[in-house]
Amino acid sequence: MPIAMPNLTPVMPELVMTCAAIIMLMAELVIKRKETLGFLSIVSAALISYLLLGSAGTTFGGMFVSDGYSSFFKLIFMANLVLTVLISPQYLHTMRINFGEYYALILFATLGMMLMASAADIIVLYLGLELMALSTYVLAGFIRYDMKSNEAAMKYLLLGAFASAILLYGTSLIYGLTGTTNLKDIAEYITNNGLAENPLLMVSMIFFAVAFSFKIAAAPFHMWAPDAYEGAPTPITAFMSVGPKAAGFAVLGRVFLVAFGSVRADWSLVLVPIAILTMAVGNILALSQTNIKRMLAYSSIAHAGYMLLGIIAGTPAGISSVLNYMFIYAFMNIGAFAIVIMLRTEGFAGEEIGDYAGLAKTHPAAAALMLVFMFSLTGIPPMAGFMGKFYLFMAAVNAGYTWLVIIAVLFSAISAYFYLRIVMLMYMKEPAGATLLNTSPGIGLALAITVSAVIFIGILPAKILGLAQIAVSSF
Repeated sequence: MPIAMPNLTPVMPELVMTCAAIIMLMAELVIKRKETLGFLSIVSAALISYLLLGSAGTTFGGMFVSDGYSSFFKLIFMANLVLTVLISPQYLHTMRINFGEYYALILFATLGMMLMASAADIIVLYLGLELMALSTYVLAGFIRYDMKSNEAAMKYLLLGAFASAILLYGTSLIYGLTGTTNLKDIAEYITNNGLAENPLLMVSMIFFAVAFSFKIAAAPFHMWAPDAYEGAPTPITAFMSVGPKAAGFAVLGRVFLVAFGSVRADWSLVLVPIAILTMAVGNILALSQTNIKRMLAYSSIAHAGYMLLGIIAGTPAGISSVLNYMFIYAFMNIGAFAIVIMLRTEGFAGEEIGDYAGLAKTHPAAAALMLVFMFSLTGIPPMAGFMGKFYLFMAAVNAGYTWLVIIAVLFSAISAYFYLRIVMLMYMKEPAGATLLNTSPGIGLALAITVSAVIFIGILPAKILGLAQIAVSSF
């Protein structure tokens, strides 16, 4: 009996990304100008973004789904990929690590994220997660002669391995309970067989929550993030702060709202304390940081806590606000890291917060851009970050979590100190000496894109939120 070919239309973007990554790996042997590989990466991302428009449906026996929810996250991955490639070449040249496999690894990592967003089965989810994680581990340790980079990769690898083991253990429990790893089949089995009261179901949900908390750097499973962010090459720090986090939220939403949707009251009891602790750890520990990459790492942890509010709400408004906020976060966070990269020159890291003293006097344009990103991360209107938080908090309030929003607002107010401290140093302190900027056309274009997005979405927030709501309607 002939084997029927699966429908490849829904998986076409992933197939193109796979081919692009393999071609990039082979082209590195013959292309001397590595910046060309970066350009090819951007072209690949543009092609894949175009293919996303018509790639709807399920395939591989219902294990893979392409819908509005996954497509929106994939657009975030594409934006993350393009912006990372734009800010990378100058940094790679400065650090003498301009190797072609860098771009292939970024493509493979993004492919893993895409598989995670479209996973309708835990097996596909795990395959995508490992592809993303293994590629990112290598990228975190890409500065092979630097001990901090080696330490970043090692810590990320070891703790990532624990997270994968925990995910597999949770998968074994849920398979033992339901006899399937398909998310919709798990949901039907739980509903039809009255598993809601089974204590093993709660244990399995706790394991899933812990595993995904590692990936989004939620406390108390955040311990890898500050060291990994500090030691990794700065473009990869920017890449990790957005891509894996978005992929983590993609699978968190799909697993808990599809497979465990009927027992939301149970798993929300697990996620609520994680969200509170994440906001507390991220915002309080960021206050004492002197390294801007570590400060942005704790900032990233805090923002994961805010986004958990949308998942906890569990409503269409809550999920669409998570998508909207993740999209905004990609631009304001990568924009901030692009400024950090500009301060990196031969013999000067530019990673200490004190290095930003007097930047408004030596480089007023760079200081103005950093001000926009800091204001947006703080949540000051009319920047996009304010509107992102507003929709998140309103969704949680409407779902009955007003007390949780009050806690989030208090911690958000605390965050103003460490974000605005950068602004104060830039505009109210004298420069210690002449500061050189490591500029390039790619960084300039990335900054133009990010600052335009932050301002435009802040002024006209309904555009992106409307797309997110459409994406969630099919989900």
